[in-house]
Amino acid sequence: MTKPFDGAISRYAETEAPEPVRRALAVAGRKEIATEGYPYPEWLSKKRYERDLDALQVELVKCQRWMQESGARLAVVFEGRDAAGKGSTIRRLTANLSARSARVVALSKPTETEAGQWYFQRYLAHLPTAGEMAIFDRSWYNRAVVEHVFGFCTPAQREAFFAQVPEVEHLLVEDGIILVKLWMNVGRVEQLRRMLRREGDPLKQWKLSRIDVEGLAKWDEYTAAIGETLERASFHYAPWTVVRSDDKRRARLEAIRTVLSAVPYEGRDDALTAPDPQIAGGPDLWLNGA
Repeated sequence: MTKPFDGAISRYAETEAPEPVRRALAVAGRKEIATEGYPYPEWLSKKRYERDLDALQVELVKCQRWMQESGARLAVVFEGRDAAGKGSTIRRLTANLSARSARVVALSKPTETEAGQWYFQRYLAHLPTAGEMAIFDRSWYNRAVVEHVFGFCTPAQREAFFAQVPEVEHLLVEDGIILVKLWMNVGRVEQLRRMLRREGDPLKQWKLSRIDVEGLAKWDEYTAAIGETLERASFHYAPWTVVRSDDKRRARLEAIRTVLSAVPYEGRDDALTAPDPQIAGGPDLWLNGA
């Protein structure tokens, strides 16, 4: 089977990754947590996961119904390291919701016209209307992290972003939009393990891009950019929630709980929707899992 990018991910894992990463990758069991300091030694059991997910899906339907009746607006920003599970979490979040009022926004590379606009313009065009959820699979925070790491923006453009984003998000919240910002984080060994699985699976190879491959060697650069972003762009009116996603099952549940806990819908089961603070919490949690 032909591997994408001439097997660059396998080559990185075998010869280019730091020695401690290669050693940890070699001994990590399939369902063992490979990231040091993660609060649980193994994945959540499938039985427990499916039970909780089913119950949370019911809560999501209740939430959507209330939003449609009340006219509430919800914007959920999903950001995170490559292979942290953003897409799979979004699929679980929207699986039983009406697509008419729960939109996933996944924008491609800016067109020439968009590149000449105010940076936030193309994202703001996709904000939710009354009764609607807009789920951003990556967002305006591309400028703070990916564009910065790969040199796709100038330092001045990035500083302009950090100067403007507090007011932009304050205006959104002040206008009544419920804004939830989720940073999905995954350890270096687990990230590489997932990338290798994608490389070897013909049904998942489409998920890989040149940016993903080249990004493996830019772990430290990403870490610095993420830390700065969480420090400079977590506001009391629009805080970041970090979701530790080394266990995808726990990460999906806690991301959904975080979204549900932000919406004041009627009949919410608070005991079911309260996030696990060891998995989903503020920027300080990222420092323990970076």
